[in-house]
Amino acid sequence: MIVVLIETLVCVLLATTIGWCVVLDRRLRKLKADEQMMRRTIVDLVSATEKAERAVAGLRGIVTDCDQTIAAHLRDAERHATDLAGYIRSGDDVIARIARIVETAGGDAPPRALAPTPEAPATRLSATLAAAQTFADRAQRRAGRQAA
Repeated sequence: MIVVLIETLVCVLLATTIGWCVVLDRRLRKLKADEQMMRRTIVDLVSATEKAERAVAGLRGIVTDCDQTIAAHLRDAERHATDLAGYIRSGDDVIARIARIVETAGGDAPPRALAPTPEAPATRLSATLAAAQTFADRAQRRAGRQAA
C-alpha cells in the first residue's frame, strides 16, 4: 500500500511539474515575443534618432545661411539709410538755398534761418511746397511786369 501511495504521490508531483512546465513555456514564449517587439521598437527608435540628428544638422545649416543672408540685408539697409540721410541733408540744403533766393528776390517774406533744422518729413515737405509756391508766385508777378 505504501508503494501505491508513493507512486500516486510521484504521479501527482509529475503532473504538477508538467503543468508548471506548460505555464512556464507559455510565459517564455510571450517573453520572447515581447523581446522581439522590443528589439523592433529599439531599432525603430535608433533609426528615428538618426533621422532627427540629420534633420537638426540640416536646420542648423539653414539657420546659418539665413543668418548670413539677414546680416547682408541689414548691411545693405544700413548703407541705404545712410545714403537716404545724405540725400535728405542735400534736399534740406537745396530748400534753404531756394528760401534764400525767394527772400532775396522778393524781400516781403520774413527771414528764415539759413541752416536747415531737423523737422519731420511732412513739415519739410510743407515748407518745400510753400517755398516753391512763393517762388512761382514771384516769378509770375515778374513775368507780368515784364509783359506790361
